[in-house]
Amino acid sequence: MIKLAVMRTPLKISLNEEDRATLNRWVKSRAVGQKQKLRAKMVLMTADGSPTREITKTLKISAPTLNRWRQRYSVCGIEGLKKGKTRPSRIPPLPVEKVQEVLRMTGKPAEAMHWSCRTMAKRAGISRTAVHRIWREHQLKPHRVKGFKVSNDPHFEEKLRDVVGLYLDPPEQAIVFSVDEKSQIQALDRTQPGLPMKPGRNGTMTHDYKRHGTTTLFAALNVHEGTIIGECLPKHRNGEFLKFLKKLHRETDKALAVHVIVDNYATHKHPNVKAWLAKHPRFHLHFTPTSASWLNLVERFFRDITEERIRRGVFRSVEELKWAIMQYLEYRNANPKPYHWTATPDTILAKVAKAKETLGTLH
Repeated sequence: MIKLAVMRTPLKISLNEEDRATLNRWVKSRAVGQKQKLRAKMVLMTADGSPTREITKTLKISAPTLNRWRQRYSVCGIEGLKKGKTRPSRIPPLPVEKVQEVLRMTGKPAEAMHWSCRTMAKRAGISRTAVHRIWREHQLKPHRVKGFKVSNDPHFEEKLRDVVGLYLDPPEQAIVFSVDEKSQIQALDRTQPGLPMKPGRNGTMTHDYKRHGTTTLFAALNVHEGTIIGECLPKHRNGEFLKFLKKLHRETDKALAVHVIVDNYATHKHPNVKAWLAKHPRFHLHFTPTSASWLNLVERFFRDITEERIRRGVFRSVEELKWAIMQYLEYRNANPKPYHWTATPDTILAKVAKAKETLGTLH
């Protein structure tokens, strides 16, 4: 019996200009994964008429793999090459009742402040990865908590619109300063010198320290230019605040009005301060609502200087700390970048109203 050889016709792929350009871009792109690049090369070489044996040898793949992806392109086009078909998991899914049980229990446990994946898994009788997957799918993070404080100031809206109005629509011929004190900044020295960072090892710092005293940073953020006027003083009483106001008076154009945003600290409302303001009518104090320090933009600068210059610093004296702070101010002022306020009063009021409504339902 004579067997006749069956000649298989090689699969032909015709690429339009758009698909060819896309596949060539995938091959050259550093943002495309290696698997996706390989699939693009399979289709391009097939479209260019390369034999199957040459493609499998060049790309070091099997013939079934090549045929599968050529067939996928023929059926699904470019989108079919982006990822493989997902296979069903060998692990059966959790029953809906078990998922609901985990969600129902997720809150504050009786014996701890919050759940962990392991403690919840032990209680629910499932694996910790299953607990993690449930929490991730439902966007639950029991280990995290955010702080908040809703202002109960009876004049909240009036003060809010006043302060935000200065941010979004400042008056002409005027300077707007956001002013506050960062008090009790400690000059901390470590008990032992730390090791520097090197590849494969973090820098080190001892957990204990020596105290060498404190200072208070008075800072005025020029809201619309981003520059900082600052001064370190030993206390933060009305006398020091008056001294800082006089500094602002000296270092600003006398022809301009000065609007100063401050919080409700008693020092800012002292009779001595009021008497000085009466003699200098170009100065106008604007008070943020109580329990709303987030409304004062200079607080954002305090976060930056804490993270970038103070927190991990080593200071052997208060003078060394003060020098580091003033050096940081010079660095910031050399290339000032203002903080841009975007939230409108109506947006903030809507969020506050929603927060109060939510809190009201808890009592």
